[in-house]
Amino acid sequence: MLARRVIPCLDVHGGHVTRGVQFGKAEAGELRNVGDPVELAVRYNEQGADEMVFFDITATAHGRATIVDVIERTADQCFMPLTVGGGIRTVDDMQTMLRAGADKVSINSSAIATPDLIRAGAEKFGSQCIVVSIDAKKAGPDKWEVFVAGGRKATGMDAIEWAKKAVALGAGEIVLNSIDADGTKAGFDLVVTRRISESVGVPVVASGGAGTLQHMADVLIDGKADAVLAASIFHFGEFTVGDVKRFLGERGIPVRL
Repeated sequence: MLARRVIPCLDVHGGHVTRGVQFGKAEAGELRNVGDPVELAVRYNEQGADEMVFFDITATAHGRATIVDVIERTADQCFMPLTVGGGIRTVDDMQTMLRAGADKVSINSSAIATPDLIRAGAEKFGSQCIVVSIDAKKAGPDKWEVFVAGGRKATGMDAIEWAKKAVALGAGEIVLNSIDADGTKAGFDLVVTRRISESVGVPVVASGGAGTLQHMADVLIDGKADAVLAASIFHFGEFTVGDVKRFLGERGIPVRL
């Protein structure tokens, strides 16, 4: 079994890391300032994070310059792979982020609006650089629907079928965000994570719901995820990356120590 990855996620708004209370709560009044993104990235690098995800929740022209600067400074000081998402709508946008020092780019709404963007990105940079992020909400028994616009807009698309299509087009990784679980700290949605993990031949990163160390072990074992992504539990000092890895290792889950 390959080593399972532990990935902190930084939501960057106006040059600062922020954290909303729950999924899609990106209005300025509902965001809590967590700190400087580069300082946090260096901290997680020192803790042994396998990767780092930056999500540009500003995603404007001004925000683009800010996130590029963040990626450049982080790549200069950290040696873990970096993924960046938010507002990436073209192959040129991908190139900008990869040139700044990102190893992967994550696309969500733009992949749904223009599925060919997945193929074009994979052809130019390689599938290993293209991550498709899926925001899924339970819509019925054994059915999960894809949402966009921060979880506010339904697409009518089935999350499992969309994951399979994204991989067929060239995505090298899927990040699965459970809208139902996000912000609850009540655990990941194990069922949809497992369904997608079993349906695609690429790594699946579980996101949304991490509240305890056991939640992370559960989604890696029962949810068959390849990696866990979390924000609040790291930012607010509840656990370190090392805490997570020690816990997983003690339970026989392979991690890079």
